[in-house]
Order: sequence, then structure tokens, then C-alpha cells
Amino acid sequence: MTTVALAATDGMLHFELSLAHEVFAAAPAGVTAPWYDFTVCGPAAVRIGRFRLEPDAGLDRLRQADTVIVPGWADIDEEPPAQLVDAVREAHEAGARVASLCTGAFVLAAAGLLDGRRATTHWAHTEALAARHPRVEVDPDVLYVDNGSVLTSAGKAAALDLCLHLVRLDLGSSVANAVARRLVVPPHRAGGQAQFVTAPVPEQDDHPLAALLPWIIERLDQPLTVEDLARRAGMSSRHLGRHFRAVTGTTPLQWLLTQRIRHAQELLEKTDDGVDSIAAATGMGTATTLRRHFNRTVGVPPDAYRRTFRSRTR
Repeated sequence: MTTVALAATDGMLHFELSLAHEVFAAAPAGVTAPWYDFTVCGPAAVRIGRFRLEPDAGLDRLRQADTVIVPGWADIDEEPPAQLVDAVREAHEAGARVASLCTGAFVLAAAGLLDGRRATTHWAHTEALAARHPRVEVDPDVLYVDNGSVLTSAGKAAALDLCLHLVRLDLGSSVANAVARRLVVPPHRAGGQAQFVTAPVPEQDDHPLAALLPWIIERLDQPLTVEDLARRAGMSSRHLGRHFRAVTGTTPLQWLLTQRIRHAQELLEKTDDGVDSIAAATGMGTATTLRRHFNRTVGVPPDAYRRTFRSRTR
């Protein structure tokens, strides 16, 4: 069982703390795989905004966790407590994977965990992070950054994206999708998507993409092109591209490829189908094409992903 420790001190943002608790504290209905051993760690009772929180253990317990989550830091002009910074640094030195949500990146930077690494935070504070910690390679345009043992996210919804990304890494896409369904949020947004888009979701039911996106998901086994999508939406390819960029922060083809890869992950996790069959079911055409895109996106070949996932779930 993977242990997750949530750091909690005075001066943190309650939204990010609460969503981490919502994701990691309890398994969604129907998930039978072993769930996380979740602990809230802090120095006695802490004040989170207007809420009072009683931690389960002290900050020293962070050193015993497999994963440490650092929620957003409310006042970026105020230095985070030395006790928190030291505990986060010691946890990472002990082998923990450390992830910050939103402005929690300022805590990781103070601990020296972001030096020489690419990182992000809420777009409104990226300049401050870069100015205060010049050794950090701050990327203001992404939802989250995964450096393996150190991860950072942008604000609010992107923090949830990172939490779901961690579940996907640990327990697979099917489980991450089950968590997303419980929370009624999209199951996957790639970390490289833009932080700020003009319309994160279609504002009206009659928005051109409101019906198009589900239509695409139901036809991932078909060789869809941008022209096919534009024709279905009743607009030009250029107009479609503008809508996609505004709503999803990416292009139609990149969004489509992401959905194909995630569907391939689910089939690798839940079935014994061969790579050729999965390539056909996801619209990749051939096993070679699937392997190329899968390896580039996920970081490992499909067969290795299946073995790793099943080893973890066992």
C-alpha cells in the first residue's frame, strides 16, 4: 500500500488541501485495488483559512511517506515556516516523491527541491517564483510538471489534474477515471496543456464542441481527421482549431491523440488483447504506430506498461 502524507500548516490554502484529501483519502466505489494509506501531517492544530484542522501526526511523519503533498501557500510574500521546509526536504532525501499544488511550489523552492528543475505554479505567481528562485526553470504555460520525484502544478483545477496524474501513475487509468467520475471532472488533461484558456469548458449546451467531443470519444477506433471533425461540427478546419484551442488549450489532433493513448492504457490494464488489436481499437492503425506514440507519451512501450501496471495492482 502506498502511503501519502499531506502537509498542513497555518497559512495554507484550504481548497488545494481539501481536493488532495478528496482524491487520496478514500477509494471510489467499485475500486477493489489496495488504496492509499493517507495521513494529514502538521504541527498540532492548524488554521487553514477559516477552518481549524487537527492533523493525524506531526510533520516528522512526512519522512515515512512514499508521496508527500504540499498544498498551496496562501501568502507568497511570506516565507513558509522553516519547520515545514525542513520536513519536506528531509522527506525527499528519505526517498519520498514530493508534489506541490498551486503555490505550494514556493515551499518546494525554499527547500531547494526545484533547483535546476523545470517547475510551474499558478500563472499569476510564476514571475515571483522565478525572481525569488532564479535556479528554478519556471514554466508559466503548463498545467503541471512531472520530474519523477518532484512534481509541481498550476492552481486550482490543475492541482486536481496533478492528483489524478499521480493516481494514474500508481494505480492506472481505469482507477484514475473512476476517481474523476466520482468528482465529476474530466478524467485526463495532459500536463503540457496551457494553464490559461479563454473558455475552459463550453459555456452553453449548443457550443460546437459540446456534442463533438463525446462523438469523438465514441469513435476512437476510426481514422478521424481534422477535416472529419470540422465537417461534423459544421465549420472550417481553421475555425475548429480556434474553438479547440479556446476550450481545451490544445489542437484537435493532439487532443484526439491523447484520448487514443488513454483508451489504449485502459485496454492494456483491463484486457489481454494484443497490441495489434488495441491499435485497431484505438484508431492507431498498426502496432508500430501505437508503440511509437505510446512510448513518446507515456514513457514506456505498451507491453512494459501492461507488465508494470499488473505488477503494481497485484
